[in-house]
Amino acid sequence: MAINLHGRNFLTLKDFTTQEIEFLLALSADLKSKKRLRTRHPLMNGRNVALIFEKASTRTRCAFTVACIDEGAHPEFLSKNDIHLGAKEDTKDTARVLGRMFDGIQFRGFKHSTVEELGKYAGVPVWNGLTDDYHPTQILADMLTIKEHFGDLRGRKLVYVGDARNNMGNSLMIGCAKLGLHYVACGPKSLEPSDEIRSACAKILDESRMGGSIEIINDPKEAVKGADVIYTDVWYSMGEEDKAAERKQLLAPYQVNMNIFEATGNSDAIFMHCLPAYKGNEVTEDVFELPNSKVFDEAENRMHTIKAVMVATIGDI
Repeated sequence: MAINLHGRNFLTLKDFTTQEIEFLLALSADLKSKKRLRTRHPLMNGRNVALIFEKASTRTRCAFTVACIDEGAHPEFLSKNDIHLGAKEDTKDTARVLGRMFDGIQFRGFKHSTVEELGKYAGVPVWNGLTDDYHPTQILADMLTIKEHFGDLRGRKLVYVGDARNNMGNSLMIGCAKLGLHYVACGPKSLEPSDEIRSACAKILDESRMGGSIEIINDPKEAVKGADVIYTDVWYSMGEEDKAAERKQLLAPYQVNMNIFEATGNSDAIFMHCLPAYKGNEVTEDVFELPNSKVFDEAENRMHTIKAVMVATIGDI
């Protein structure tokens, strides 16, 4: 059955079926191959894309910009200081203005309700480049990276170590439930995933019938046994700098170091991180630089998967 995502928003992977996510991963791999072979044909000629950033960015901004240019579209960067979003102008009014001028809108910022409101009123596809609750484009890049390394996704064990209730923890749990991976959230009890996201993912597991699972394990050495993927993220996100000292003390036992990595008992296990990394906090330099570290494959794959999302929703396919 053909998959048609034209005109769709991309706000969270909860909104997409297993088959739709697999389609985006296959399209990502195809676009990546064509870019490397220089055989691609621009699929977004004449499109204009607004890139709204409340939060600073390296990978998201560069990935969207290069992906647009590769496919013949014009990217327009709009920082929080460039437009009146949520300040002198209602979010829904900004959405309706930009929707009259652009073919698609990316938003990277704080409240998830902001990207939802943009998606409701813009009249063109809106893509979530990161909010406090979800980071769906990162998960596509992660899943493409895992698939490239292992050849498959279903049945793989992914252990997230650290602040397990942040946007990455939420989104990885959703992605694993949709695609049949065994997901383990490992962190202190105070930073466990919310009951709401656990309940939502339990429903996804039941509906997807992909054979995945979800566990919450507080002991890191117990959690990582048999893992194929060890994943971590920063201990405090942008806007949480005031919690740095508290988080360092709380999460010190969850640092991904060689003792934790070797506790997998799996010589083929890989390390992943969405970046930027604070080495010496959530991960040590030696783990970060292992041959089995795939962090820069992930970073590159942000571009290919973001390109797939845009091509699928506003492109000529």
